[in-house]
Amino acid sequence: MRVIAVSVALVLVAGVLVEAQRRHPVSGRVFAPVMGVGGAGWLERPEREDEEAPSKALDALELKPGMVVADIGAGSGYYSSRIAKRVGPAGKVYATDIQPGMIEILDRRIRNEGLTNITTVLGGMDDPRLPPGAIDLAIMVDVYHELQQPQLFLQRLKAAFKPNGRLVLLEFRKEDPKVPILEVHKMSVAEVKQEMEAEGFALDKVIDVLPWQHIIVLRVK
Repeated sequence: MRVIAVSVALVLVAGVLVEAQRRHPVSGRVFAPVMGVGGAGWLERPEREDEEAPSKALDALELKPGMVVADIGAGSGYYSSRIAKRVGPAGKVYATDIQPGMIEILDRRIRNEGLTNITTVLGGMDDPRLPPGAIDLAIMVDVYHELQQPQLFLQRLKAAFKPNGRLVLLEFRKEDPKVPILEVHKMSVAEVKQEMEAEGFALDKVIDVLPWQHIIVLRVK
């Protein structure tokens, strides 16, 4: 576990956009630095299934053919590709990232895998840049804690949901000191609830079936 923690720390340090520490005005949580393009390889590591159980996470989302899903902060497209196959040709995935280098990696993956139902979107720290009223489900996998303007981002994200749309956050469990991730890259359920309720989202449920992460499901109030 200590080796994993050191590896994660090195990847994050090597691949971040350096920013001064800032805190969330509601919870006081320190905003984490953003993983840069240099961290894309870590997202694709072969041991990820054993460490994080992404297949189990996707099962918990109950994705159905024809759904429209936004993978926000999609990075290398690890989740986007898997979601696209689950929602099928009648469904659609918006794979967003704020870094042009990640968008290039995403576009290359889409071509190589022959995926026709993924659209890449160059988003912003304060705006997901998604079409209004289009999304059944938006997912952020270890992304929300890195947003530098989360309040503005969430307010603009609201408009993208269809009625009864869901927002799902996967976040490393801050409550568990044994999770081998830097503390600034973890979140507790209490922090998520406090921050999200302040922006008009309601906690629907927490699904704790993963080795290291919470699956936190929210809906617009």
